[in-house]
Amino acid sequence: MRRTLKALAAAAILPIVATAVLLGARPAAAASLTQVTGFGNNPSNLNMYIYVPNNVAARPALLVAIHYCTGTASALYSGYFHDYVTAADQYGYIIVFPEATRSGQCFDVYSPQALTRGGGSDPVGIMSMVNYTKQHYNVDPNRVFVSGVSSGAMMTDVMAAEYPDVFKAGSAFMGVPAGCFATGSSTNTWNSQCSGGQITKTAQQWGDLARSMYSGYSGSYPRMQLWHGTADTTLNYTNFGEEIKQWTNLNGVSQTPVSTDSPQSGWTRTRYGNNGTMAPVEGISVSGAGHELPRSGMVAYAISFLGLNSTGGGGPTTPPTSSSPTTRPTTPPPTSPPPTSSGPTPPAGGCTATYAVVNQWQGGFQANVTVTNGSAPRSSWQVSWTFANGQTITQLWNASYTQSGSSVTARNVSYNGTLGANASTSFGFTGNWNGSNGTPTLTCQ
Repeated sequence: MRRTLKALAAAAILPIVATAVLLGARPAAAASLTQVTGFGNNPSNLNMYIYVPNNVAARPALLVAIHYCTGTASALYSGYFHDYVTAADQYGYIIVFPEATRSGQCFDVYSPQALTRGGGSDPVGIMSMVNYTKQHYNVDPNRVFVSGVSSGAMMTDVMAAEYPDVFKAGSAFMGVPAGCFATGSSTNTWNSQCSGGQITKTAQQWGDLARSMYSGYSGSYPRMQLWHGTADTTLNYTNFGEEIKQWTNLNGVSQTPVSTDSPQSGWTRTRYGNNGTMAPVEGISVSGAGHELPRSGMVAYAISFLGLNSTGGGGPTTPPTSSSPTTRPTTPPPTSPPPTSSGPTPPAGGCTATYAVVNQWQGGFQANVTVTNGSAPRSSWQVSWTFANGQTITQLWNASYTQSGSSVTARNVSYNGTLGANASTSFGFTGNWNGSNGTPTLTCQ
């Protein structure tokens, strides 16, 4: 996409384990993230990675886990979705991680090809991954699920709408309704009306749009769990309500919730159709959260909703206890929205940059930098600073960067260099620190 979606979830991009290439029908090396090649029709040149736990179930479930813009399979594996990996070790299911290779590493949820079953682009490649895994690992076809973050959440909605006979349930962290991001072309990759929450439809209209992606299908649709922050300005919170309209319609249940509760502070959970752990539709909104939902506990609730907390379907009504460190970063790498006005007003022709540590744990941290333009439009920017205590960047998103010793320079990438008067954009990174982790002085030009 021309502009990627802001901070969602790869919180904690720890060094990762991508290993040997899997060829032919040989099983993937157990307990490691492994690349698969030659998995089938792949029109948009996606990469496929797979995680097969040491103690895989005899008839395992399959989860397709889809990353955010600028993300990678390994970043999702070790970061935002690491709790899915930990649960796979416990319950014996398999995880497939598609990886986008186009510029910006967003998934195609906008082109006519991608929004038609079998039409081409990313959904066809992802389905090849599903079919490959089902053929080689004795997957239970009644336990195939999909979950994603930001761009991956949008693709979660699309895959569930286009292949309702394949996926039994999905969990989408900060997405939009299936078809909302359509631009009518494969080159126009950003739909600002959809991202801004300006596209609203009736439940029937949203349902019909999803049904048009697989015309003639008359069977049931997947259960769907939807997550969103009330202060999301990258994919406006309005999209949460529109998703609920779409999936209640597709599942044939009322838009009036059967139950409303607050499983964690600041969360509002509504269930539609019934009030069970695996309701037809479940929505969870997080008060005050932007496009960077706090990670604590979320994936555990998704595991229960999908029914992955069992080796044979079903599961307890309470989420499993995560064994992942609570000190990991709590937000995924941002994906940049169209620039919005905010922050201090820089001098004419200049720009300012503000720095904030958004999470910190022993030896590591995550920071965000907001670049705010002055009164004159610009087509590029760069931000420079010097770390005072020897901090080093391990991964940075929504910008390119160089680091020499303690000196860092970050520059815009293709989709976020153009800023109008007083507009802003942001980038973020994870890093290492030792001793102290003070805020550096930034220079923007």
